[in-house]
Amino acid sequence: MDEIKRIDRQLVHKGKVIDFYQDTMLMPDGNTVKWDLIDHDGAVAVVAVREDGKLLMVRQYRNPLDRYTLEIPAGKLDTRDEDPKSAALRELSEETGFVCDDIEYLTTIYTTVAFCNEKIGLYLAKDLKDRHPQHLDEDEYIDLEAYTLDELRQMIYEGRIQDSKTIVGILLYASKYHL
Repeated sequence: MDEIKRIDRQLVHKGKVIDFYQDTMLMPDGNTVKWDLIDHDGAVAVVAVREDGKLLMVRQYRNPLDRYTLEIPAGKLDTRDEDPKSAALRELSEETGFVCDDIEYLTTIYTTVAFCNEKIGLYLAKDLKDRHPQHLDEDEYIDLEAYTLDELRQMIYEGRIQDSKTIVGILLYASKYHL
């Protein structure tokens, strides 16, 4: 395969959650092209399973979609080099009020490889302990809900859950633990 090489990267906008760059790329035929890049520090998401088998879900408003979505608890890494497992425990606690002694790594996904480097580490939390109320960021308004695995799969198949990290997390949990 012929080599493609980045010859320049310009910061177009520095945001709160992402940075937007425009790269100048040298193509195998010698031409240069401009490619956009959304740079993200990374995130984590947690499939949180209560003792009764129900999965904890968060309902929150998502500005890009201009509507509320139902998702597994998740959040951005505080820094690019933050330990993802620690971040997953933090997000579980903040968004749900539940804690657990240990969580299991499931997989890592890249959300939109054509123009974004965001990666999300997916974790499984069981043996939850209800420790405190939610501790949300000042711009977060999250309702906590719980559903059976069958209810969530049905919502995925009907297109009512469309968030990729949530779909991957739920279906991976289902295939790994509920054949």
